[in-house]
Amino acid sequence: MPPVEQRARFSGSYRPEDVHILLKPIAMELIEVAEKERLIQSGQRHYSEMLSPETLPSPRYMDMFHQAFAMNRRRMAQGLLDLAAIVAARRQNDITLVSLARAGTPVGVTLKHVLTDILDRPTAHYSLSIIRDRGIDQNALRFIMNDEARAPDGIVFVDGWTGKGVIARELAASVEFFHRTQGMRLDATLFALTDLAGVGMAPTDEDYLIPSSILNATMSGLISRSILHEGIGPDDFHGCVFYREFASGDLSRWFVDELLREIRALLEEDYAPCPTPVDPLRARERSRIWLAAIKDRFGIMDENLIKPGIGEATRVLLRRVPRLLILRDPHAPEALHILQLAQEKQVHWEVDPALPYQAVSLIKGLSDA
Repeated sequence: MPPVEQRARFSGSYRPEDVHILLKPIAMELIEVAEKERLIQSGQRHYSEMLSPETLPSPRYMDMFHQAFAMNRRRMAQGLLDLAAIVAARRQNDITLVSLARAGTPVGVTLKHVLTDILDRPTAHYSLSIIRDRGIDQNALRFIMNDEARAPDGIVFVDGWTGKGVIARELAASVEFFHRTQGMRLDATLFALTDLAGVGMAPTDEDYLIPSSILNATMSGLISRSILHEGIGPDDFHGCVFYREFASGDLSRWFVDELLREIRALLEEDYAPCPTPVDPLRARERSRIWLAAIKDRFGIMDENLIKPGIGEATRVLLRRVPRLLILRDPHAPEALHILQLAQEKQVHWEVDPALPYQAVSLIKGLSDA
């Protein structure tokens, strides 16, 4: 078990009752994006061992965010109501949400309120780290299962969306390892607002703009993405940087409060949440066919360099070195923010009307000019 000092509740900038974030705040040396990309792709360092500088968004970009939120807040509110209904229909007793930091955290915080306050289902919420190729934080998962004796059948893993399905597969492998080592079987289903890869359980498989996907720390409790380097001990939780200096631009609580206001308005209009998830088969086949085609077209061997969906595409422009941005419709209102980012960062973009997603980003490989 993690040492006693880790049990002090950490919630980032969220209200303590909204989430227990099982990450260890640390200080670390930052690495510029281009150098980080070189170290990752050369195999010298794993992406989870490094962190690039993060800054507050530009005023123009924040204008784009608020426009995106105004356009999509109702759809996200409907998705949260539907996702809550899906979860409630599949968990008979007390619910324990386990959101995957950090994209899953704002979804988990809001979902907890919907389940507890609206559906009258007692719900706890934890947020922990999961890292591609390294799995879920097993210390954090053990902590949850020992904290107030959480029931295994109440665990619900939550994320914002799926892209290619990598994290869902990582989650399944990690949960199986937890069962082998701890003798405790958990449901590894990943619940999300939209399931582009057809690997989880969600109200839809459509690529719509989830507003929380286009900001970083100021939308996720002022925490960085999770860190796992040599400074993280065997009994530690995975690490994160806590950006106190960004407090003036923090929208984490505001975003949840605004979504809950929209959710209550929907209910007053007699919106009936749907407890039936979308059939994942269509998205799974669409993802398989499209990935094969894009790899062939651009000669890409490493699927990690392909980021489908407008949320993942945005994150590439925020923290990676992009090779190309592909848009289905550059005139769509949902594309405004990502075109602004492409302009700010001088990223080349092109249009593909047949794209099955609103946007796709390709990461520049070491051999790319």
